[in-house]
Amino acid sequence: MSDLERTPVVALRDAAKHFGPVKALNGVSLSVAPGECLGLVGHNGAGKSTLVNLVNGTFPASAGEVTFPDGTEGVRSVFQELSLCPNLSVAENLSIAHPDLKGFGWRGPARAEILASLDQVFPNHGIDPDTEVDQLTIAERQMVEIAIGFAPRGGVARLVILDEPTSSLDEGIARQLLSHVKAFCAAGGAVIFISHMLGEIFDVSSRIVVLKDGLVVADRPAAEFDRQGLVDAMGHVAAEGPQTETTRAALGEVVIRAEGLEARRGEIVGLSGLAGHGQAAALARLYLAQTSDWRAGRGIRAVFVAGDRPRDGVLPLWSILRNMSVSVLGRDAKSGLVDTGAERRLAEDWKKRIGIRTSDLTNPILSLSGGNQQKVLFARALASDATVIVMDDPMRGVDVGTKQDVYAIVRAEAAKGRTFLWYSTETEEVCQCDRVFVFRNGEISAELTGDEITEEKILEASFEMQEAS
Repeated sequence: MSDLERTPVVALRDAAKHFGPVKALNGVSLSVAPGECLGLVGHNGAGKSTLVNLVNGTFPASAGEVTFPDGTEGVRSVFQELSLCPNLSVAENLSIAHPDLKGFGWRGPARAEILASLDQVFPNHGIDPDTEVDQLTIAERQMVEIAIGFAPRGGVARLVILDEPTSSLDEGIARQLLSHVKAFCAAGGAVIFISHMLGEIFDVSSRIVVLKDGLVVADRPAAEFDRQGLVDAMGHVAAEGPQTETTRAALGEVVIRAEGLEARRGEIVGLSGLAGHGQAAALARLYLAQTSDWRAGRGIRAVFVAGDRPRDGVLPLWSILRNMSVSVLGRDAKSGLVDTGAERRLAEDWKKRIGIRTSDLTNPILSLSGGNQQKVLFARALASDATVIVMDDPMRGVDVGTKQDVYAIVRAEAAKGRTFLWYSTETEEVCQCDRVFVFRNGEISAELTGDEITEEKILEASFEMQEAS
């Protein structure tokens, strides 16, 4: 029986969602059948998260309908912005989504269920069900959220929505998830898989739907797309702005020498290796060492672009404008007062340069999609006068077009003499760097430069210390 002949798990018919004059979703019709992995792609702000929120019931449709022929039981969502309670343990977080875990002795079954799900999706994960979530790395938190999504929870998962599920996972752990998704669908489960990693979309999807400006612009079997055709269907979102120079900088003097690595003026230095092997901790120490002088009038030497937006990045009660301009308010102030005109001009300039999708910069920062929030954090850092830019896996949830624009901007800023320290779980990004330090078990296992910076050498260095031990 073909997918088209099966009773769908969910069907949308002319579904729309409007927020005032903003048409986030504007008449979408599609369905997802058992055994199908639907790859959902589109630039940040195209309507993907809104569609997910209609399916999982977070938003009611403004028009059209969303139906579940066999009921909503077994429909799960794994969010891009992690929704775990940080002060509860891994097992306790499972209990929130599991109505049958109650009464005396519920903790034992909760531990067993989440451990079994983690073991199934992420073999050799090493996560203790009794650990409080705020003690986990962001990669481990993402693994827990995914495992809760696939756990039985008193029934059977029928449709699992995965929104940028590998954004904090290194390549090896991401591969485990993709293998599980394929096995889950082969056994009759359904998945809506949202990712800006097009290789992942092609790897797991049986069908691909492209959204643009709240509309479906392409919907066909994955085998009928190639990478360029998919990019073309997505279209371009960034407005024309200043052309960025991508010439490699002439490197200057050493400006950072610590943690076993060094960085020169105008250099882009990458920190790589498997997630959780000391890169993020080393990056944090390097950043703090650059920002320990708080005396007035000295300006800022370093700025930080966070990958964990909710915890380290956005100021959730502030507007898009103020989140973007906070790094330069003192620089542009007149007689101690904010120059609102200069603030507005700076924000409008970066909105165009980096393609932030909003009709009004005074809207709350949380009105933006996750990817657009990340663009604001980039703009905040690059608009400053800091000579050192520290980036902690900063491309989480950012679309492929914006990534290319940011790569060009980073290269142009490096050519002007700025130094970048860049930790990333994506090999493609690490290969943009001038020099790469690969970490393994909390130590640097290799230093790569020039033509040595390849996926093969990075993976070899990521594992070689483990093999030696």
